[in-house]
Amino acid sequence: MDSIKYCNEVMARLETLMYQELSGMAYWKCEFVGPDFIRSKNIEGKNVAEITESCIKEITAAGIAKGIEYKTGGDGMMLKLKVDGCMHQEKEALVRAEGVNPYICPVANMVLDMIHQKLKFETSYLAKLAIDEKTQRCLVYMALYETADKIGHVTDWLKDDEDLAFLKSQPSQILAAADRKKK
Repeated sequence: MDSIKYCNEVMARLETLMYQELSGMAYWKCEFVGPDFIRSKNIEGKNVAEITESCIKEITAAGIAKGIEYKTGGDGMMLKLKVDGCMHQEKEALVRAEGVNPYICPVANMVLDMIHQKLKFETSYLAKLAIDEKTQRCLVYMALYETADKIGHVTDWLKDDEDLAFLKSQPSQILAAADRKKK
């Protein structure tokens, strides 16, 4: 039996049912899916970059993802991950096949959890999850707010983003999607 396949199928069904049951509001309830693994590791760092690098080291060493690149932008309020070969990729395809845009990223949740624990950031959220099933790569954009006075700060996160064309081709979530704006 392929235990990863089985677990992805179970998680996909739960994710889809939860989304449907909560009328799409499940998105806001899922930041705690994933961090249990990373909490058991010795994550250290004095800033977002160090915490992220420490998390990436543990996540890739465990085989959860084959590779992860990151960058910050938007005046330090955006953290972007490029996740290659994630073991949850199949789950995302199954969720999408059920007509639900994937909205839970355990890898992103691990990194955000450590930023909150170690750096005491006020709030954060998963702003965009774009999945390329062909290349087995996910683009994950997260909003980071160190203090309450930074919440609401406006910046062009996507200016000069090398993945902008692909990102625009993906279903909308929160990241200032044109179809969410009133015309």
